[in-house]
Amino acid sequence: MPKQVDLEGRRRQIAEAVCLLVDELGLEGVTLRDVAARAEVSMGAVQRCFHTKEEMLLFALAHIGERVSERVRSRLTAGPAQSAASELGLVAGEVALLREEHRAEARIWLGFVAGAAVNQALARTLRSSYAALEELMVRLITEATGGSSAGAGAEGGGAEGDRADGAGAEGGGVAARTEARTLLALADGLTAHVLVGHRTAAEAEEVLHAHLAGLWARR
Repeated sequence: MPKQVDLEGRRRQIAEAVCLLVDELGLEGVTLRDVAARAEVSMGAVQRCFHTKEEMLLFALAHIGERVSERVRSRLTAGPAQSAASELGLVAGEVALLREEHRAEARIWLGFVAGAAVNQALARTLRSSYAALEELMVRLITEATGGSSAGAGAEGGGAEGDRADGAGAEGGGVAARTEARTLLALADGLTAHVLVGHRTAAEAEEVLHAHLAGLWARR
């Protein structure tokens, strides 16, 4: 009987190989041959899992995003119940990828961001990831400031994420959506600053904590 292959497991195995190559060589350094060698599978196995290189890159991007999202979910559900303000700090810290053990993920993520500047398929996937994170931050800010959750639960951002007023839910005088967008942009920017050595991880964490403290001070 022919050996049964776990296709989804094989796709994740290949995605891990893609991520390792992006970390080492950047997105432009990823070739099907090198991916096959790094994943320790044949070129044919890679091509059976992904019809095109772009399909493979999109899956790898979703894979790294899901890895970060799963860590966020785990931290939010682990241990005793926490306040929305504390949970927001945890989410922002995970998104910023400031810890040393997450430095490789930060390099991989920014490698995909750079590629998305000239690849619309990658850009669409990144926009979806950012929109989902924004919605989570809007909800937590709204809960922390005791405001209404109206407009804070749109799936994947969509039109809500592009509203001209940029406000969304209001809570305790804080425009939750505007604050969420600011926090997400800050966390993402700190990732780059740490990677290029403009800030140390400790300095970046101070900036992040100072911003959150200022947010609650404006309640």
